[in-house]
Amino acid sequence: RMKMRRHKLFLTLCMAGLCLISFLHFLKALSYVTFPRELASLSPNLVYSFFWNNAPVTPQVSPEPGGPEFLRTPLYSHSPLPPSRASEELHKAEFVLQEDMSEYFVHTKAGGVCFKPGTRMLEKPPAGRTDEREDGAASGRPARKPLSTSGTKRRKWVECVCLPGWHGPSCGVPTVVQYSNLPTKDRLAPREVPRRVINAININHEFDLLDARFHELGDVVDAFVVCESNFTAYGEPRPLKFREMLLNGSFDYIRHKVLYVFLDHFPPGGRQDGWIADDYLRTFLTRDGTSRLRNLRLDDVFIIDDADEIPARDGVLFLKLYDGWTEPFAFHMRKSLYGFFWKQPGTLEVVSGCTVGMLRAVYATDGIRLRRREYYTMPGFRQYENSTGHILVQWSLGSPLHFAGWHCSWCFTPEGIYFKLVSAQNGDFPAGATTRTSGTSTTSGN
Repeated sequence: RMKMRRHKLFLTLCMAGLCLISFLHFLKALSYVTFPRELASLSPNLVYSFFWNNAPVTPQVSPEPGGPEFLRTPLYSHSPLPPSRASEELHKAEFVLQEDMSEYFVHTKAGGVCFKPGTRMLEKPPAGRTDEREDGAASGRPARKPLSTSGTKRRKWVECVCLPGWHGPSCGVPTVVQYSNLPTKDRLAPREVPRRVINAININHEFDLLDARFHELGDVVDAFVVCESNFTAYGEPRPLKFREMLLNGSFDYIRHKVLYVFLDHFPPGGRQDGWIADDYLRTFLTRDGTSRLRNLRLDDVFIIDDADEIPARDGVLFLKLYDGWTEPFAFHMRKSLYGFFWKQPGTLEVVSGCTVGMLRAVYATDGIRLRRREYYTMPGFRQYENSTGHILVQWSLGSPLHFAGWHCSWCFTPEGIYFKLVSAQNGDFPAGATTRTSGTSTTSGN
């Protein structure tokens, strides 16, 4: 009997242990659920991208009366409006890059240079850091004795007082750079003239994500180069919905920064090997888009993203305003599935940017080569390195614990998911839809 009781007690303890382990796993799963306040802590601009009170960007088509709802045609398949003569040249227009005349830095009376959004503005220098008078009459207390007995005057306090999330002598280095693997942080310095930033994207039907990108990056990106094709990634005809939305006023708030690229043909072999079509989209986007940009400088920044990859504003602004970082660069992006509410563990590291000079000299103005992480095998790599005098070292904004952007896979309505499935290239599936060229996945220990 004692033996049976011991066995029962042992089984009871085992069951209790299993219940406890299951409960702990449940709590860990809950920690991956992202609430709006977490998005707010990451970037206030992205919150506006999803919680403003405007109507949804994706056109809402009312169902035809009398039709069965379960067989309703997805809204994405409706034919676009007939083009007007004025809009026929949309894909041939040139884009003239302007200088960014915004004042990002302020010069203090003591000679310091402080980044406005990252600096706590003070009327006076912090206590204890002023030029102390020898008699201490101003403070009513005896002045501190200098560490050195030499007759040299104390150095004036010229450093900036940084707000939370900003670092460096000028308070212009964001957290995603401070905690990155950038090997040249000690060489960072504000530029006198900001770079221009070009953000290139291929678009299919990710209009809500595109709207979120425009709200997140609209004030720091100088040109959004958006490519649309009248073929799906599988080679089937499709309407030019983004072109229609540009013309009907849906994106009037950002239209002055959009360069429209139209791909009117499908690459040979794209049906048999879907990655041929996927790669060609990025190649055509990069070459056609940059050929129509005027006043482009070699030190301007070029970033190419998939439509579901949104870099954080702070990181892109840093690239625009600072010298001293190396190239190419990547972004550690927070992973989400089906919606920003469904957070996935770890980050996705996406190599997506460099200067225009490196894009031309090393990658032959081909965006897909930039995404493939193989810059050191390119024929022009050493020549470009020698001509610039800089050692090319790839680095990533952010880290597995500090997100520098958002990657939202399959983030559509049910109709949008259906349309993506029927439009996907041969070989693209939900389990690894973007792993071939978009980056590498990193899982943190949390």
